[in-house]
Amino acid sequence: MRILVISDTHRKLENLERLLKTLGPIDMLIHLGDVEGQELIIQDMISCPFYVIAGNNDYFSVLPKEMELDICGKKVLLTHGHRYLVSQGTERVKEEAVARGMDIVMFGHSHKPVIDIDKEITAVSPGSLSYPRQNGRKPSYLMIRVDERGNFHYQIEYMD
Repeated sequence: MRILVISDTHRKLENLERLLKTLGPIDMLIHLGDVEGQELIIQDMISCPFYVIAGNNDYFSVLPKEMELDICGKKVLLTHGHRYLVSQGTERVKEEAVARGMDIVMFGHSHKPVIDIDKEITAVSPGSLSYPRQNGRKPSYLMIRVDERGNFHYQIEYMD
């Protein structure tokens, strides 16, 4: 299974369009907020399950603020992350996810990619396809591959 995780597109979908053409088929797309009303446009671009939550810039949105999913037997929390101060670190969002009995927490908001794996919880962020803030400032996304044994493999990818 191939899962594409993105966040913080902020109404700029050009990089997502390019990415979808080069990636080929994906099995799931997850958007972690700040989609700014473009969720139906994104839905029309793909033919796989699509999960999207509201970010701090999704004003007046009817999107859920958070979502809990079961993906291949793993309990996954989707959150934009601003309520857990993810720009300052992953500790609060990880504590919340552990308290809820999650295996994985996915967040956005910081515009910086993160893969933080420890014994209790895995915390991941794809960064931003539109406004990256990490060193080098390349648009980033997260690819998750789930192998035949159900193991999750995380890879941050960058666009030129």
